[in-house]
Formats: sequence, structure tokens, C-alpha cells
Amino acid sequence: MNPTQSTQHQNLVGFIWNIANKLRGPYRPPQYRRVMLPLVVLRRFDLVLAENKQKVLDEKKRLEEKGIKGAALEKSLSRIAAKDRKQELYNTSGFTFEKLLDDAPNIAGNLIAYIQGFSPRAKDIFDKFEFEAEIAKLDEANRLFLILKEFCSGDIDLSPKALSNLQMGYLFEELVRKFNEQANEEAGDHFTPREVIRLMVQLLFTGEEGIYEKGIYRSVYDPTAGTGGMLSESEKYITEKNPDAHIELFGQEYNPESYAICCADLLIKDEPIDNLIYGDTLGIKGAKNKANNFVPHDGHQDKRFHYMLANPPFGVEWKPEEDFVREEYATQGFQGRFGAGLPRINDGSLLFLQHMISKMHAAPNKGGDGSKIAIVFNGSPLFTGDAGSGESNIRRWIIERDMLDAVIALP
Repeated sequence: MNPTQSTQHQNLVGFIWNIANKLRGPYRPPQYRRVMLPLVVLRRFDLVLAENKQKVLDEKKRLEEKGIKGAALEKSLSRIAAKDRKQELYNTSGFTFEKLLDDAPNIAGNLIAYIQGFSPRAKDIFDKFEFEAEIAKLDEANRLFLILKEFCSGDIDLSPKALSNLQMGYLFEELVRKFNEQANEEAGDHFTPREVIRLMVQLLFTGEEGIYEKGIYRSVYDPTAGTGGMLSESEKYITEKNPDAHIELFGQEYNPESYAICCADLLIKDEPIDNLIYGDTLGIKGAKNKANNFVPHDGHQDKRFHYMLANPPFGVEWKPEEDFVREEYATQGFQGRFGAGLPRINDGSLLFLQHMISKMHAAPNKGGDGSKIAIVFNGSPLFTGDAGSGESNIRRWIIERDMLDAVIALP
């Protein structure tokens, strides 16, 4: 990003932050992201699709009159909506932000109809944001028209002509960071500081000469993906050093809002989101929300990855996953993910580490590509558990197999 782009970037961040301050009253500052992040995504999509909006509506009518529907219809509409995009994105409603403002009394219902008109994966993002509830709250507080009007002002331009997909991605990631810092009471669950992520990325890729090869393929995985910071920083690190590298990102996240943010970031940058799974990585029995695309188990079974990063929840008990995990441990042993042992119920960090180890490629001296892992722990998994305990057995298994390179203490 050159100096001009950097100034533009900071100006946009500042302007969007000023819009957010107009939410004060109905919302507390830690809650601003519930409104602002979905609206930033929505406005970007609105402007990306603006040029061919009418062509999409005409094509939809023509194809439906021919009886064409489903996947064939979606593919055709996506191709017309944004010809230079790789990922599916279109909208079949008659609305734009500007048209929403033309009918102020019905703005809430029309905005919901507008969102319902998006292509399935984009619509799923707004469903995971649970944005309809925020629309109702904004409308009741007489803030909805005001906030949408601000996004249509001449002071903020989120169009593709003003911002490339990559620049828009950086802008969105900066907003995610700022809003997560504002919501500091939840920061441990949603947000890993960028400085920590960059350290992890540098540790992973230092000495990895293979990433400089022209056309090299590398996979990156985060089983607790959160808002996608570790995945995006890894991709950025490799592609800055080798623009010809082919990087594929994989992840899984159980929090719907975090999942939505992660998917939105990738879709904004026109990158695939099919490898991001909404679900419980460790596994849970009796999940009741399967209709919402929730995957109650490892969403990347039998896959192996070159690089893995994670910041699993600290000191969070794995009671909800206990039945699933214990059954896998008892029936599969080392053929499953948790053969080395089970930690005590009040901290599942070492379960996530074993899960990641199970997804490593074989070492190069054994005919594989090899894998590297970086993971954030608090001090507990390093010292908890007497000899013979689950934690002790897991640590011994890792050390005896020479898997541990370093432990770095952070302030």
C-alpha cells in the first residue's frame, strides 16, 4: 500500500468510525460492530454489483420464464453480475442503497428484502450476523435512515473504482480490529492481537524456502478461525514474498458472528469461502441447528495441511464436546485425533493441539511435504497435570516424537 492509499485507507476508517458514533444511545460502543461491519460489507457488495444490476434483473426474468432455476440460474446470474469476479455474488432484488433512501417509511422492510435477494453464500453471511434483528432495532430507534444516508454520502466511496478487492479487504480487516478492540470484554474470544499473529506467521515461515518457488501450492488451516486474522496474515506474508504462490485457506469456527466476519473478509477480496466451515471442530453430539449449516464435527476430516495456526479458547471447559471426544478416544485411539490422552475437563486447549497434529503431512524424510504448527496457549497446558495425567501424557507424547521446536513467552 503506497502513501496515498494509506492516507485514503485511514480517512475511510476514520469516517466509518464517525458514523458508528451516531449509534450511541441505542448501542454501547462495544456493540457498534453488530451494525457497522454488516453495513460495510453490504455497501461494498451494493457498489460492486451496481453496474450490471438491471442486466441481472432482466436475465433472471428471462431465465425464469424459460423454467430455469436452481444452480443453473445462480451460475448465470453470477456471471452477469460481476464479470471480473471469481466468486459467486449477485442480487435479484430491485433495491440499491440509494433506492432504499427514496422510501424512508418502508426502509426497514425494504432493506430486509434487499438482503434476501443476495446469492446464497452472501445471504448466509448476513444471516450469521443476525442482521435483521439489528435492522429492527435501528428502525425503532430512528437511526436506520440516518446511518444508510451516511454510507451514501460523497465522503465515503467503497466502490471497486476507488478500492481494489485487496484494498477493501485491508480496510475491512482494520475495521474488524478496531471494533474488536472496542469490545474488549469479549476480546479473548474474538480477537488475537496483530502483533501476536505476525509473530506466529514469522515463526511458521522462517526457513521455509519452498514458499518462494514459482507456482508453489501451500495450504493454511485454523481450526478456531475466529474472524480470520491468522489466515489473512499468513496469506499476506506468502503472497508479498511470492505473488505466484497458490495459497488455499481452510478454517472452522463455531461462533456465527465471527464466522460471518471471516467469510465476509474473503468474499470482499473475491476469494473462495467454501473451505470455511461453520461448526464445532472438536465435535458435539445432538446438535440442534443443522438447518443453519452447522457442522457438529471436524469439517475437514481426512485433510492434511502445510501450515496451521490457532488461538483456541483459554481455560474453557469441553463439557459440551465430552461425549463426542471420549467416544472418539475410546474407539479410535491413535487412529483418531486424541490418542495421546485427554486433558481435564476445564481446559480443552490440548485437544485442539492434538487435532492439529492429526492433520500434519508426513515429514519430508518419510515422503511427505511436512507441516508446521503455531498455537497460542496460556501457561496452564505447559504445567498442569501430575505424572500420568492426561496433560502429562500428551506433553510426553509430543516431546518424545520431537515435535516441539520452541516455546515463546509473551508479556
